[in-house]
Amino acid sequence: MHTGGVRRSVAATAVLASFLTALAACGPEGTGGTDAAGRATRAPAATAAPTRIPGVGERLQRRIPPAARQVVAVYGDGKDSADSTVVLYTKHGSTWQRERGWAGHNGKKGWTTDHHEDDDRSPVGVFTLSDAGGVLPDPGSGLPYTRSAAFAAPRWWPKSYWHDFDYVIAIDYNRVKGTPPNDQTRPEGEKKGGGIWLHMDHGSGTSACVSVPKPAMRYLLRTLDPRQRPVVVMGDRSDLAA
Repeated sequence: MHTGGVRRSVAATAVLASFLTALAACGPEGTGGTDAAGRATRAPAATAAPTRIPGVGERLQRRIPPAARQVVAVYGDGKDSADSTVVLYTKHGSTWQRERGWAGHNGKKGWTTDHHEDDDRSPVGVFTLSDAGGVLPDPGSGLPYTRSAAFAAPRWWPKSYWHDFDYVIAIDYNRVKGTPPNDQTRPEGEKKGGGIWLHMDHGSGTSACVSVPKPAMRYLLRTLDPRQRPVVVMGDRSDLAA
């Protein structure tokens, strides 16, 4: 091939590479996926094969147990915001693959690094995920699942909240692992709060829990596997990145 042909071939290859890069940026890693209503969710930009959870700094990254191969990352929009994006990552070899993402909510007053009972803020940190349950029958949960009417939200709450606890996954903050999510034992005392769950979304902030749409809860229940040592990494974006 003469020199001009080589130049044209190299140029065409460069254009194709540029196009594929732009196309990849429009996919799930760049957009963050969609919620149950088909709305786009927002997640941190990530490489094709990140070796760390995107958007999580060294401080919290070190707290992710080496054996953990499933991470639910909760990216709060702001310190005082009730809006968040929830993303499930699975580890393959040494890299983390983004599986799904959803729009969600956290504490109605935002986030805190020193959670206390009734502060209406979700605790920042890394917590294991060990137990599940709810009002509805087990949808095929990988985590131990306790079905009980005792999970039902009080009927004096607004009607939009009545199905919040149809499905729940206990976040292991100030609780005893291996017990039903609604067990009231608080190893660090009542003032440190507790009963913090992943549960179904009612469209606004929570008391301290993280909420996602019903399809997300069903997916997480069916996907989280105790053998993969699942954890949740949660907080507002600035605290997560610190």
